[in-house]
Amino acid sequence: MTQQTGSQQQSHQVRIEISDDIADGIYTNIAFIATNNSEFILDFARFLPGNTRGKVVSRIVMNPINAKGFLKSLSEVVERFEKQFGTISPESSTKNIGFTINTGKEESGKK
Repeated sequence: MTQQTGSQQQSHQVRIEISDDIADGIYTNIAFIATNNSEFILDFARFLPGNTRGKVVSRIVMNPINAKGFLKSLSEVVERFEKQFGTISPESSTKNIGFTINTGKEESGKK
């Protein structure tokens, strides 16, 4: 058996498909990470204000090599995001995001 050098290797194109229901995405605002000796388990959950319970909406299981690659990719994307939109900080999550939510409560003197 012979090994091929980089110039001899043929490039293979990988096509990744995504179904419409997955492409719509799932909102999550909290994540939990667990590990064992061969896996990283990422639980993505949604916890909404006023509720006493949250719900895990997706679980991703990765091997350590893929988890480290994911960490590197996420770090690069966050860095590019911050260069374009500014530093991400915990305080930014409490800023007005462009709309108000009608809570059904009317302020006194307003109808």
